[in-house]
Amino acid sequence: MSIDLHGMALVAIVAAVTMFIRFLPFVVFGGGRPTPRFITYLAGMLPCAIMAMLVVYCLRGMDLTGPTHGLPELLSAAAVVGLHCWKKNTLLSIAAGTALYMVLVQVVFAA
Repeated sequence: MSIDLHGMALVAIVAAVTMFIRFLPFVVFGGGRPTPRFITYLAGMLPCAIMAMLVVYCLRGMDLTGPTHGLPELLSAAAVVGLHCWKKNTLLSIAAGTALYMVLVQVVFAA
């Protein structure tokens, strides 16, 4: 049986770095000290910023001059916004929008 020392070292390093990253906030902000205001501000603002980046990432390749004129993307985005305003469930909204986009691209607007 061959022992792969490189693989074992890689797994050990990844495990150590993961544990360090997981425990670091407890070490830095633990001990009953109040959380700094900047960290609290980031905790409130980052989810919105990440969602905005996700929208830009998803719609960046939309071709308004192509044969579909961006309709699958726009319809799916509208469905996500409408469903989220109605049900207030992020996972449901994103899953339904993705499924709608796949149906539109592969069935309705298939070339």
